[in-house]
Amino acid sequence: MTRRGFARYLTTGAFLGVAGGGWYWLNAPRDESRFSVDLMLDQLEGMARGPVKATGTWDSFRTFNHLAQSVEFSIAGYPTQHSALFQVTAGALAFKVFKAPEAMTHGLDDVIPGEVVAAETGDTKAAIARLSTALQAFRAHEGELKPHFAFGALSKADFAIAHVLHINNHLEEIAAGQA
Repeated sequence: MTRRGFARYLTTGAFLGVAGGGWYWLNAPRDESRFSVDLMLDQLEGMARGPVKATGTWDSFRTFNHLAQSVEFSIAGYPTQHSALFQVTAGALAFKVFKAPEAMTHGLDDVIPGEVVAAETGDTKAAIARLSTALQAFRAHEGELKPHFAFGALSKADFAIAHVLHINNHLEEIAAGQA
């Protein structure tokens, strides 16, 4: 075997090894029970009892209303959609990448495309209640869910995970128990 042939052999083997490992990492079975809507509702109930303070760009009212709209959109439909091609390629891959390490990271002051912001500030407890109501409606919903604007069509279980991961990402900028 020539040096060039050996280098090609090594490069191909390395690529296949990395690709295979990446595929396994994205598709490996995981315990997703800690990403349940019920656990999130319990967490929100605790947050509603005490003061909360936002540490990011948005105040806590704006954050919880954004999260509520995201859940509501999964039932009613997102105002704007990325292309179907984007959803089945980059969007589907993005969801797998967020789901695999069980953590979502995104711009925490990015609005949902088409999201209408009625008010920037208001009663945080009312916004937490709106999010709780939206999650309860999602949990009770038995009909078809609307495609996510970026991830596309998701099963109810995957949508629940997406919602909880989204909420958890935003809660990184919420300090509970502080006014």
